[in-house]
Amino acid sequence: MKTHFLFAGFCLSAISMQAQTQPNTKKDTISSETLDEVLVQAVRATNKTPIAYSNLSKEELAKRNLGQDIPVLMNFMPSVVSTTDAGNGVGYTGIRVRGSDGTRINVTINGIPYNDAESHGSFWVNMPDFVSSVENLQLQRGVGTSTNGSGAFGASLNLLTDKFSYDANGEIANSIGSFNTRKHTAKFSTGLVNNTFELTGRLSNLYSDGYIDRASSKLNSYFLQGTFVNEGTLLKALVFGGNEKTYQAWNGLEQKDIDKYGRRFNTSGMYYDNEGNMQFYDNETDNYKQDHYQLHWNEKWNSNWNSNVAVHYTKGFGYFENYKVDETLADYNIMPIAVNGETNESSDLIRRKYLDNQFYGVTFSAQYNTDNLEVLFGGAANRYENDHFGEVLWVRSQPINQFKQKYYSDYSTKNDINGFLKASYIFNEQWILFGDLQLRNVAYKANGNETGLVNDTFNFFNPKAGVTYKMNDASSAYFSYARANREPNRSDYENGNPRPEKLNDFELGWRYASQKLAVNVNGYYMLYKDQLVLTGALNDVGAALRENSGNSYRLGIEIDGSWQFAPKWLINPNITLSSNKNIDYKAQIDGSLVHLGNTNISFSPNVIVGNALTFSPVKQLNLTWLTKFVGEQYMGNTDSDASKLDSYLTNDINVVYKMPLKKWFQSVSFNLLANNIFNVKYISNGYYYTYDDDWSNPGTVQTIEGAGYYPQAQFNILGGVTLKF
Repeated sequence: MKTHFLFAGFCLSAISMQAQTQPNTKKDTISSETLDEVLVQAVRATNKTPIAYSNLSKEELAKRNLGQDIPVLMNFMPSVVSTTDAGNGVGYTGIRVRGSDGTRINVTINGIPYNDAESHGSFWVNMPDFVSSVENLQLQRGVGTSTNGSGAFGASLNLLTDKFSYDANGEIANSIGSFNTRKHTAKFSTGLVNNTFELTGRLSNLYSDGYIDRASSKLNSYFLQGTFVNEGTLLKALVFGGNEKTYQAWNGLEQKDIDKYGRRFNTSGMYYDNEGNMQFYDNETDNYKQDHYQLHWNEKWNSNWNSNVAVHYTKGFGYFENYKVDETLADYNIMPIAVNGETNESSDLIRRKYLDNQFYGVTFSAQYNTDNLEVLFGGAANRYENDHFGEVLWVRSQPINQFKQKYYSDYSTKNDINGFLKASYIFNEQWILFGDLQLRNVAYKANGNETGLVNDTFNFFNPKAGVTYKMNDASSAYFSYARANREPNRSDYENGNPRPEKLNDFELGWRYASQKLAVNVNGYYMLYKDQLVLTGALNDVGAALRENSGNSYRLGIEIDGSWQFAPKWLINPNITLSSNKNIDYKAQIDGSLVHLGNTNISFSPNVIVGNALTFSPVKQLNLTWLTKFVGEQYMGNTDSDASKLDSYLTNDINVVYKMPLKKWFQSVSFNLLANNIFNVKYISNGYYYTYDDDWSNPGTVQTIEGAGYYPQAQFNILGGVTLKF
């Protein structure tokens, strides 16, 4: 707390000093938006790009930025489904787009890859409150444009951090809410000192007990950015990161546990003492620290050419700790010994699994512009290194002086080199042609007990092409084709012998925009070969398992828009209708290979609807009713009723009141978010598993099914106050 007060004091001092020394005049007509946007131009789409995309600005994100993470703030975008382990949007959160999970959504920050190179996941819990330092974000659905990092098989999400500011400013934001949730944020900017240099920073602290029992989150993060700008030169140096400690809630709940203990029960850390009493291990936690370093040089050489070069380094270290019941000691390289005359081959124990990794590399791009031609070429070279190892801390049946004891170790590496060339050519007043070629080389090595020996190299060619037809100043139509290839992740190797995925993505759309009405209609057909679909099952650390499904497809239509139908009313609806199928799917059931025909792809609802209805009775006040409907979905690929996840409909209310001030502060904003106002008991995520029973009736095999669920919070509220100066 003392640190927070010192930081706030520093912010106020710096801003006060700048306010006294910095002139009010701007240096020149250079646009901060234009210079900053170059950092993401290599991965961003525009209205000349024939793909489906949506943007969220800083102002839109700030309305609900009260502690919940980025996937939850994106929940009302087209084709998006978000979920959270703790049930209330704080801690571990996830997102799916068009049914594709987070491992298939390519994420970049200022054009730098963010997905973990080995698991392909994006762990937002490692960067709590990062949205407070985001200028805007863009979600591209489908393959999208060429991106750095792992290929996009469902969507691409790229984020741009805060643009530089001409004027000194600061911000203090505090919010509190249900489940003892609280967030404290302090930000500052010196403004451009001598119209050349700016320093901006942020400190954040978050805590929540979570909706699920003991699903607590203790989160801290920081962001520091230095900017140098001089005519056509922009240099940015960034350091940001976070430190998280969350009590695990990734086990979910089976229906029998919900019936017996209630929907907030958490099985993580559960064991029974010697008297048979249920207990919970108090350090069943996930602990991780991650720091990011980025250096960007953007140069506008003349009216036609500009370039961007960036180097980056990410360091991560952490572990999760588990109390494990009745584990086989040989699996932990522990030799059983006799204690009081008794030798136990298995025992309760406490273990830790560690990750010690680093990710570093360089990205670059150059752009050439004329009145009718835009050419962009670039690439990246990145390397990932990860040391996996585990320790046993305690074994119930063994003398304690034998531990700590290391029981596995695996050092894995991954090299990723890619290059791209894309161009947009305005053929005449109506036709715009688009082409995008990417080459990617990936080399992955691992030698873990779970993965076996892995030494794979992949060479991918990913072409994209499309055309946009401008009907008039208000509307245009487009068509595009994209080919994508993608390598398996670490869990895929642990689960079998995976093959790389292939995707042919066809997109056909129409855009209309006038002063009060905007409509986007997009149809897509995504044809996969060897798609790595979720099986529904989890491994022993809560990670989702995948398998190659042969041939499959996703076919759908997305409609979204914005309509100001009255002076004080605005509506932003979206709907996705889709069919997501495995083609001629086969599965082992009751000991035999069964041909099931076309089945639904797991976790792919056929209907997703979102809406935001905003009423602004006065300029300073916005009242928004947020609605989300997600249709029923299967958690497995066999269309089994046991794997079905019911549809759900939720409604939230968001109130924002911003009051300008004349002295001391620029403004004060009051934000209120009432989630799930009708107190719906809904479940947004789950798991499904099967196993073969060949012992109950000797000579026969029966497939046993099971399912678990992640209940989400019922009615809850968050409220916050933000002071800007």
